Amino acid sequence: MTNIAKIREKLDHYERLMRLDKPIGILLLLWPTLWALWLSALGRPNWSVVWIFIMGTVLMRSAGCVINDYADRDFDKHVERTRERPLTAGKVTAREALWLFAALCLLSFGLVLALGMPLVTWLSVPAVFLAASYPFTKRFFAIPQAYLGIAFGFGIPMAYAAHLGSVPAEAWWLLLANVFWAVAYDTEYAMVDRNDDLKIGIKTSAITFGRFDVAAVMLCYAATLAIIGWVGWTLNMGLAFYAGLAGAAGIMGVHYTWIKGRERMPCFKAFLHNNWVGAAIFAGIVVDFLISGRSFG
Repeated sequence: MTNIAKIREKLDHYERLMRLDKPIGILLLLWPTLWALWLSALGRPNWSVVWIFIMGTVLMRSAGCVINDYADRDFDKHVERTRERPLTAGKVTAREALWLFAALCLLSFGLVLALGMPLVTWLSVPAVFLAASYPFTKRFFAIPQAYLGIAFGFGIPMAYAAHLGSVPAEAWWLLLANVFWAVAYDTEYAMVDRNDDLKIGIKTSAITFGRFDVAAVMLCYAATLAIIGWVGWTLNMGLAFYAGLAGAAGIMGVHYTWIKGRERMPCFKAFLHNNWVGAAIFAGIVVDFLISGRSFG
């Protein structure tokens, strides 16, 4: 194998380690950030800020995947779905993974500095801590998915800080909504690996909820929509916004039909399909501002 071929192979392993070949995580991280960017700017986001947040989302989700695989490298080999991941399969070393994680975090921090907003810079510190520490919560938290929801939603207060220079109460309510949403979709994800996780001793919401897992998912979905709906009501959002929530509710209803049998592949399909939940909510926000004319005001 030539040196160029070796480099290409190594880059391919790094790409898989960052899950760039599986963009669902990027989308689930991006949608709440976009909700916040549009709501905080009342439909008139600063496009430079939007692009910086999009790039930052890709980088931090990639960093989160790297540190997750580093933390789980001894567990992943015992799980059918993860045993061929580059780190646990020995195609990338632990040292390389840590260097890659550091590089991605530094690039993300560079984007934060480019915003020139001190509050956003300060908020980036807990954001990195949350991303780096989440994988280890699966050792002792009964519902680590709630912690994931905070980590995945921390772009929300950062988006408000970037546009307003402060973080109002509605940002924290949106973050709470994202926590419920993350518990819902990541419980569906955890239902796929429940048997393997029980064997190796990892804690997940699917295990904690037990036979009430499906009910817990649907209750978390309902809480997500209720909180976002309340935030929209405080902002005097219109019918298009609520139509977006109704569309998201319909999608969640479809997920129920997929997960009620607790079969692995339908549960995984429901997890992946949450991309459309986030998209429906975002579409409602954007269209409502366009119809009301506030986005041009």
